[in-house]
Amino acid sequence: MVTQILFGETFSILEERGNWQLVRIHFDNYEGWIDRKQSLPVTDEFIEKTNESSNHIITDKTAQCYCKNDSTYLLLGKGSRLPQSAGSTFHLGHKTYTTISKTKAIPKHYSALKVAATAMDYLNVPYLWGGRSIMGVDCSGLVQIVYHMCGHDLPRDSSQQALTGTAIDFVDEARPGDLAFFDNQAGEIIHVGIIIEPGKILHASGQVKIDKIDHNGIFSLEQGIYTHSLRIIKRF
Repeated sequence: MVTQILFGETFSILEERGNWQLVRIHFDNYEGWIDRKQSLPVTDEFIEKTNESSNHIITDKTAQCYCKNDSTYLLLGKGSRLPQSAGSTFHLGHKTYTTISKTKAIPKHYSALKVAATAMDYLNVPYLWGGRSIMGVDCSGLVQIVYHMCGHDLPRDSSQQALTGTAIDFVDEARPGDLAFFDNQAGEIIHVGIIIEPGKILHASGQVKIDKIDHNGIFSLEQGIYTHSLRIIKRF
């Protein structure tokens, strides 16, 4: 698994082989194969309309949606995208759904403090390679979905994310919401985490956890050693 497509995210189908479809996700251009049973055809007009920030909401927790057609429910993880305004209904295929649990709209202006607060909701979520959900995340998936929920889209991989933003010269100048990137001995970016307060970083390594960070890198409170070498800090 290379990534996850959350409910409501749109994509283009590039190729089809039997029960599999090669797709490209619209908001980050990531490509991968999915089972065709997991996709629902929609029109270009639907995609253009719902991808506008004013025409969809991002769920801030597990959301429950009621289907009027067959009296069933959808249970959607946090970070899912709903094509509607808060409190109204939305249509998928021939079915009509009503959101019956609390949701929040994407803010018009991204807030770094909001990033740090949202990231804390993922504390103790297990590590899952390619994961982007509350059931499991990898380091860059955590960063991407948290920033997405706060109104700022980032690429999928840590090496891609490190190419964006503005560099911070010293770790002591880092603020909540800044991203810290870490490299291996070959100089390749292999890890990323979110600064939540001075000297502390939230990142996915085994599980989403909080460790210390200084100019050397991440100091694991559990292992008592440095586990990741600091390369750069970026602000958005």
